[in-house]
Amino acid sequence: MSLSIFLIVVFAAFLHALWNAIVKGAGDRTIVLGLVAAGHVIPGFALLAFSAAPSSAAIPYIVASTVIHWGYYALLSIAYRTGDLSIVYPIARGLSPVLIAVGALIWVGEELPLVVWLGVFAVSAGILLLARGVFTSGISRAGLVAAVGVAVVIASYSIVDGVGVRVSGSPTGYIGWLFVSELFVVVFVFTSRWERLQNMSGRAIAIGLFGGVVSGAAYGLVLYAKTQAPLGVVSALRETSVIFAALMGVFWFSEGPRRDRLLAALIVGLGIATIAGVNV
Repeated sequence: MSLSIFLIVVFAAFLHALWNAIVKGAGDRTIVLGLVAAGHVIPGFALLAFSAAPSSAAIPYIVASTVIHWGYYALLSIAYRTGDLSIVYPIARGLSPVLIAVGALIWVGEELPLVVWLGVFAVSAGILLLARGVFTSGISRAGLVAAVGVAVVIASYSIVDGVGVRVSGSPTGYIGWLFVSELFVVVFVFTSRWERLQNMSGRAIAIGLFGGVVSGAAYGLVLYAKTQAPLGVVSALRETSVIFAALMGVFWFSEGPRRDRLLAALIVGLGIATIAGVNV
């Protein structure tokens, strides 16, 4: 993996943690998630205007990814309603590298060196440290199940999009159609909760849309990186976002206990450093 791809993925990880913190701090998270989806649609149209159309081989992947993302938004909303950012986010993001690496091995045939597998499992070890006190930390069983469900959904769309963007022949065109297809989420959320949207302040709406633009930029950068490096490696490196989220949870939302969460972030960081040090 080149230095430029490494830096792109780490920057995307920071952006991803940032938009999740925005959603966590929102008053009406369902509406904000709808605004986040709207923040994807707007730049999506811009990408389509300046990109070649993806090949027909990419269409099934765009459709599958769109449907999977609906489940992602629904589960993410439930998870953040019931748990801390620095608990829910690491479980959701931290379990996904192992699932993606295994999925990429089975369905795409991507084989990783042993040391990379060790780094991936180090990421999971950090997650287990955070999850150790999950029932005493106040998160409900529903929140825990939702967080694990989010991890499964993340792995699913990561593999689908990782393959789809490669066969598309036009990465920016693929990303554009992927973002525009989230218009279905926007319509559903806004039409079913129109009064709640009208009661939101202009500032809250602007923050939600900003979160969408940040989220879109993060995912677009990761999809580009997946055209240059193995899916499992990019996805694991992306989980530096766990470190950013743990720090945001502790210092932004005053979540605790600090020591366990910062130690878990350190272990995740060591796993990612191991992965990053391997030429794959």
